[in-house]
Amino acid sequence: MSAFTPIPLGQRIPASLHGVSCSLPTMRDVIGYEEKHPEVMRHLTSGYPRFVVHPFAKQAAEHLVRTQNLAGQSLWLTSSARAAERLRNHLGSPDVKLIEDGLLTGVSFPDDATLSSRAKTFLQHTGMFVSSREAEDYLLRVGELKAPVEEKTFDGYAPACVKGHVARACQHVTSADVLLAPSGMNAIYAAFRVAADLQRARGRTRWIQLGWLYLDTIAILQKFTDQPAVDYLFQGNVFNLDALNKLFAEQGDKIAGLITEVPTNPLIQTPDLAVIRDLCRAHDVILIIDPTIASPLNIDVLAFADVMVNSLTKYAASEGDVIMGAVVVNPQSPHAADFRACLPGELEPVYSRDLHRLAAQIGDTGEIIAQINRTAPAVVEFLRTHPRIKSLRWSHHPASRENYLKIARDPSALGSMISFEVDMPIARFYDRLRLPKGPSFGMKSTLICPFIYLAHYDLVTSESGCAFLASNGLSPELLRLSIGCEPAADIIAALAEALA
Repeated sequence: MSAFTPIPLGQRIPASLHGVSCSLPTMRDVIGYEEKHPEVMRHLTSGYPRFVVHPFAKQAAEHLVRTQNLAGQSLWLTSSARAAERLRNHLGSPDVKLIEDGLLTGVSFPDDATLSSRAKTFLQHTGMFVSSREAEDYLLRVGELKAPVEEKTFDGYAPACVKGHVARACQHVTSADVLLAPSGMNAIYAAFRVAADLQRARGRTRWIQLGWLYLDTIAILQKFTDQPAVDYLFQGNVFNLDALNKLFAEQGDKIAGLITEVPTNPLIQTPDLAVIRDLCRAHDVILIIDPTIASPLNIDVLAFADVMVNSLTKYAASEGDVIMGAVVVNPQSPHAADFRACLPGELEPVYSRDLHRLAAQIGDTGEIIAQINRTAPAVVEFLRTHPRIKSLRWSHHPASRENYLKIARDPSALGSMISFEVDMPIARFYDRLRLPKGPSFGMKSTLICPFIYLAHYDLVTSESGCAFLASNGLSPELLRLSIGCEPAADIIAALAEALA
């Protein structure tokens, strides 16, 4: 018997009410999800919480609309009163009002599609949506739900447990240098805000995006720099150190910071971090590194960064039912004291039940990553030698292997991520594949998705967008596979069947 059975459209992955992924089993479903076709959207029970408003958050908002005389209003719930205030300021409309009921907060305004879209996008980029568990507890408190979701939780002081595990994974820090966030995106946004404020006082406002990064990290740099048309600098080729040196030589005294992922998402490219760190230090540029794709348990990037940002939703929350992030300050950074002082005022609060749920799982992370690292090489080798694989990217790809091994904690520490293209119509392969299909990665469950369709559908569907993707080495038909804990033979058999 295979470990894999088809998961119907819209079902949560995992099946928990707080599961962070959802099944999109065909390319038609993927396109329908992106274009919001009713016949697809009505099947979605949930989705990745920064993109699909959780059912508990929807229900809590509906309750507030009914009970606070907000008929005809849009209501967006936030992670704190401060987040609601920031959202109101961002929207800049006199019609936007702050809403509070106990600890639940948000903003309301007369129904307006444009304002609603801007509100959702801001919360998505900054990671300031309300926690699904906080919304659940609110519904329990007001009598809309009868009982909470049953789940294993940690019996102890959860913040110390989570911070301790993160600190031990990084190996160079104590728990005091680990700060938690309600999502990986909020960790990135907060680190960016602190660094931008520090550097603005020194007359530095420009930011470098090194490599093709995750879409919301790109959006933060494109939208929240002081003057995006001038201050956003994109260096797409992580291996072109000559171009990077030239950029620093020409604008080094104006550059505030550089953000990169190691490896990058989804091309899984690893730059030479030692060279980049030395370049940043020489020009007093703050270096922010995100190692989420491979996990800090697999690679050591903190020694090169001023701060490390990490999504704990991936690998640490291996059950796939917690959204959380962390910022880790490098104590050797010349900016360490400033980050320690300023980050707590920028990071959003983490909901206690999310912490207790993550603390119940995080102790398994090392064993899970070890299992993934045992499985991944066999899957890579199968794909590498298969005649119907057109391109293949993984952490040991020849272009990155040397740089990756310099930071790998062990030569066998590949991580879960593999990106590839097939030499056939993508729908023929994807629709036949029996693996779980949905966004996210770093779960016990193997997951695959047509990542460029999900992350950059606006580019996929225009000629100029496709040309821009191609200029950065990206194909719209790139598939992103995250290896889970199932037997390698079952994963390979499912891939072989779809490739046949």
